[in-house]
Amino acid sequence: MAREKRRIKKIDNITARQVTFSKRRRGIFKKADELSVLCDADVALIIFSATGKLFEFSSSRMRDILGRYNLHASNINKGMGQPSPYHQVEDCNLSRLSQEVEDKTKQLRKLRGEDLEGLNLEELQRLEKLLESGLSRVSEKKGEFLMSQISSLEKRGSELVDENKRLRERVVTLEMAKTMALKEAVETESATTNVSSYESGAPLEDDFSDTSLKLGLPSWE
Repeated sequence: MAREKRRIKKIDNITARQVTFSKRRRGIFKKADELSVLCDADVALIIFSATGKLFEFSSSRMRDILGRYNLHASNINKGMGQPSPYHQVEDCNLSRLSQEVEDKTKQLRKLRGEDLEGLNLEELQRLEKLLESGLSRVSEKKGEFLMSQISSLEKRGSELVDENKRLRERVVTLEMAKTMALKEAVETESATTNVSSYESGAPLEDDFSDTSLKLGLPSWE
């Protein structure tokens, strides 16, 4: 039985949509990389999320691939004569997109401390504030993580203290039980010794009396 084809439609749940976007994006980037390696092809992918965040992949420099595309599209338009309004709008969007990718790439390099030559004082101060804001968020996140670890360690330390207390109480109980058992054993042994001495002493006195009578000795009574 053939499997029913799944209907593709927009995911209404925002969380599920973001998870699916992340998984599918990584998957398509992986496929693009495999295509580039296996077939020795130049591959470029540009993706904008629903929130406007840019994601890109290129097997070589993005600018070079987009330049080749623009040149190819220009040659096609020249061969076909006057470009149609649709192609004009498409070229305009492509140029805008290429410029946006280039700007985002430059901004990323600046955030890494690269390509800072040519920036004036105002631009450097703006970049510094941006980095300080990012560093503040990183420090805040780091503090939350450290506090979570400290809380976990304090909880574990409290559990260890309680466990040590229970172990000490158990040791004391065992020692008391051991002492009581030893005391009972000593008392039992002492009582047994006294009884044995008493039972063994009575016949000796009778034997002495009988011997005194036989020898005609005066009785001590």
